[in-house]
Amino acid sequence: MAAHKPVEWVQAVINRFDEQLPVKTGHQNNHTKVSTEHNKECLINISKYKFSHVISGLTNILKNVNNMQSKDCLRLDETMLVKQLLPEICHFIHTYREGHQHAAELRASASGVLFSLSCNNFNAVFSRISTRLQELTVCSEDTVDVHDIELMQYINVDCSKLKRLLQETVLKFKALKKPAQHAVINSLEKAFWNWVENYPDEFTMLYQRPQTDMADAAERLFDLVDSFAESAKRKAAVWPLQIILLILCPEITHIISREVVEESKANKKLFLESLRKALAGQGGSKQLTESAAIACVKLCKASTYINREDHSGIFLLVQSIVVDLKDLLFNPTKPFSRGAGSQNADVDLMIDCFVSCFRINPHNNQHFKVCLASASPSTFHFVLVNSLHRIITNSDLDWWPKIDAVYCYSGELRLMFSDTLSRVMQGLHTHAPLRMTPSLSFKEKMTTSLKFKEKTTDLDTRSYKFNHPPFHLCVCGSISSPPLRSPIHACLTLCETQSSTAELIAGLVQLVPLVNTAQLSQEAMEALLVLHLPETIELWNPQAPIETFWDIRYKDMCFAVIQVKYTC
Repeated sequence: MAAHKPVEWVQAVINRFDEQLPVKTGHQNNHTKVSTEHNKECLINISKYKFSHVISGLTNILKNVNNMQSKDCLRLDETMLVKQLLPEICHFIHTYREGHQHAAELRASASGVLFSLSCNNFNAVFSRISTRLQELTVCSEDTVDVHDIELMQYINVDCSKLKRLLQETVLKFKALKKPAQHAVINSLEKAFWNWVENYPDEFTMLYQRPQTDMADAAERLFDLVDSFAESAKRKAAVWPLQIILLILCPEITHIISREVVEESKANKKLFLESLRKALAGQGGSKQLTESAAIACVKLCKASTYINREDHSGIFLLVQSIVVDLKDLLFNPTKPFSRGAGSQNADVDLMIDCFVSCFRINPHNNQHFKVCLASASPSTFHFVLVNSLHRIITNSDLDWWPKIDAVYCYSGELRLMFSDTLSRVMQGLHTHAPLRMTPSLSFKEKMTTSLKFKEKTTDLDTRSYKFNHPPFHLCVCGSISSPPLRSPIHACLTLCETQSSTAELIAGLVQLVPLVNTAQLSQEAMEALLVLHLPETIELWNPQAPIETFWDIRYKDMCFAVIQVKYTC
């Protein structure tokens, strides 16, 4: 059938996929989930050869889901089909806000589709953004729809595409209403990080071979935004983007690091001075201090993607702010906080700062000691553990230091593991069961850590409580345990190695029977499953793996491991 009637065959797969969508079938069992995933894989493979038919079919499905009337799909070229699909994708990104049962999942899936579409069909997406910008330059209404502008933050951009976005914004920014200007400011910043994280080599090359047209567009937009920032509130809103625009101008970052600069660069120098003063608490506004912290973390993070051998002036800028930045973010007597509702964002900012400072100088570790101290707030411990996990699992660039630099703190980490375990067990006896929303499974996260996978993982830990998070507990113990410390086993005695492994496993086993806290128990079981993978068992003690395996009271744990295998 496939050989003689390919169109009918493709349509049959699309129809079957449509029929198995949850919106039509309701709750899916394991069988229907597997079948749906199989159909998705089929459609992906088919699209390599019959893209037009697949995209047309999926567009019609989305129209039906959105309660839109179907129309006959004309035989249009690929670009027109993508343009037809875009409104349906945007509907899922912009319509389903907080409160909808599957809002976050729908937005994440739709933005992922948009990112993939923009890889090969950037012009179609760019045209939608550009058209909306043009419409808003002549719009007289104060309330405007900025959704199409926000598409910048979801699309795939390389160096040339980012340049086009900057140049387009320069032409239209001044004529936009304030809400549209804010949308552009926020979205361009995210577009920059999409570029850096997806094309780090391009960003590194920018500091080896500066691009005049990129720097020109960035400087012009900096000046436009600088004029926009008349009040303290507006300054706070634009500083994070302004620092990024300066980062895109390697020659300017070098010039403004000098004592005296030419008049055309004076506003950039003044901006940096204002940033430093606000960071040190001399800006006269808590809002400006918070914005300065955000901007400076972004400066530090961007600098880690630049090779120090390029002798860039950006490192001089980093050195001028990093001490005050760490004093602000890692002060246990006065924890950094932007108020209620910002806890997740504050923790994310601290993690970015921690990881960046480690990559800039792994031996300047005062903030590490602060986060490790038992008297520090539990949020600091949470930041430490998640930062170490990111350092372990993400080492894309050759000059990024490895986790080896913190092996000297493995003893303190084991103490943190024991202390956290003790507090968890005590809390279970004195408090109501912990309620936690599952994110990625612990198995997904720790498999990456324990095996030293060299890739980025989406570490969405924000759904956990900060006081006694199982992920905090388990990662802390694992980072301090032999499975992650195999490079230094030569420095440990056989007794120390076995004791360290035994402590980790025994602690996790204590959590398995806690049926009144199902999520905590599940995390511990999945951690044990990962620790009992054959390749991980060999790391328990490379000097004597079999003896260690049996000596750690393995028989007492068999039931827990069996539970893991049949529960996961």
